[in-house]
Amino acid sequence: MTYQHIVVPDEGEKITCLEFEHCVPDNPIVAFIEGDGIGRDIMTASKRIWDAAVEKAYSGRRKIAWMEIYAGEKAAGIYDGDYMPEETFDALREFLVGIKGPLTTPVGGGFRSLNVTLRQVLDLYACVRPVRWYRGVPGPMREPEKVDMVIFRENTEDVYAGIEYEAGTPENEKLARFLREEMGEDFFEGAGLGVKPISPFGTKRLMRSALRYALDRGRKSITIMHKGNIQKFTEGAFRNWCYEVAAEEFSEHTITEDGLWDKYDGKQPEGKIVVKDRIADIIFQHMLLRPAEFDIIIAPNLNGDYLSDALAAQVGGVGIAPGANIGDSVMLFEATHGTAPKYTNLDKVNPGSLMFSGVMMLEFMGWREAAEMIKTAYEKTLDQKTVTYDFARQMDGATEVATSGFASAIIDNMRNDSA
Repeated sequence: MTYQHIVVPDEGEKITCLEFEHCVPDNPIVAFIEGDGIGRDIMTASKRIWDAAVEKAYSGRRKIAWMEIYAGEKAAGIYDGDYMPEETFDALREFLVGIKGPLTTPVGGGFRSLNVTLRQVLDLYACVRPVRWYRGVPGPMREPEKVDMVIFRENTEDVYAGIEYEAGTPENEKLARFLREEMGEDFFEGAGLGVKPISPFGTKRLMRSALRYALDRGRKSITIMHKGNIQKFTEGAFRNWCYEVAAEEFSEHTITEDGLWDKYDGKQPEGKIVVKDRIADIIFQHMLLRPAEFDIIIAPNLNGDYLSDALAAQVGGVGIAPGANIGDSVMLFEATHGTAPKYTNLDKVNPGSLMFSGVMMLEFMGWREAAEMIKTAYEKTLDQKTVTYDFARQMDGATEVATSGFASAIIDNMRNDSA
């Protein structure tokens, strides 16, 4: 395919599929979106770390061929005001794997969320957010090491489908009249109205993805998060459809929580994933009091959004929380925080969220040796109390460094590690 502004690197090869590690060549072309605000600083630092890890892990035999694609403010400057050019979608469809920095999303007006647009146009239906504690990260919990779970958040439905009607518009009045006159509903005049679609198709493919991930990674349980006691035909149905996938398609590998107690007196049999469910409001308390009881959590869009950030706070904050948006044919890894415009080009912020999203990407590519090197070097760097400003203000005796300096410290620890 020919592109207007995207330059395809000559030295790289395409990743040909997402299902098997052998589809990834030794010199894969990986797309990246720099991002707005702090995007340039953290993307530059993170690419240095990823490249250094790949170089050391594979002695130069493997190397990522980076291909810049565009979205957000940088795209608008290149594509005559277009924040989301069509060729960005085309490039991701062709090259399959990408990683992005944060993109500007104005509150209350302006263009629609670019993050949501990317997910919906490319059908990236699974938002995957691993949450775990790394040694040395300052946080509010007494035992943060007990937090080690992965959230699978549905990415395309629920209130994020964007089906809503502003109060006072003809569309709103038409829907309100239908709901009152035809459906017998009662609600206050002048209300903004939204529709919350949750389908068996969207739910079941997410559950399949979560179960495959659990089997591949040796995870022990999947907890369905829902508010089905109140929203019976959306979130309650989400719960039921998840159980159906486990029972009908993965029965050899799964057991319900009831079955665990009825058949095994609560002792998990080898090779079985326990499937259970919890009401959305109580799960936040359980995350604080009993985090070790949870492994993978699957949730509708809005619930998963709330829970992801709340869990990240327990292990150091969204500034170091990784994430990915995954579909059947495209994977887009991303920083999970905002653009922090007041720190633009100051070389100041923590690159952890984007860096660990790249670690996720390496793991999905099957390059686990490089991923582990980054994790080990990161913890060693924190042991040395060499950190960016956000951690330095929470540590006694810390050495505060810039974004680029933090990357250099991690790279030095990787290169000096003889293991």
